[in-house]
Amino acid sequence: MATVWIPALLRSFTNQSESIQVPGATLGELIDALEAKFPGIKARLCDGPDIRPGLAVVIDTQIARGGLSEVVQENSEVHFIPAIAGGAWPVVRDQWSVAYPPGDREQLND
Repeated sequence: MATVWIPALLRSFTNQSESIQVPGATLGELIDALEAKFPGIKARLCDGPDIRPGLAVVIDTQIARGGLSEVVQENSEVHFIPAIAGGAWPVVRDQWSVAYPPGDREQLND
């Protein structure tokens, strides 16, 4: 069975378990198995037939881009990684350049 690592924000569904062993040949089957053990978790991982926006899935160190049909091996490790938001513009890239959002540079010259 694959090992699924549960992000801290979803551990209330898994009785605070950090990792869970579940069967499944695809990511969709794996999420269905999680839902069978922990009702309600699927709604936090999926938006209809897709992975929720802002949530990345990593299978064996590779970002899963195949959606719910992504293949999962028997000994795979699966991580659900929530997006990290924040920050502010401008972004200093290095001591010589600054990145501005589109349109803001013109406003600076006014």
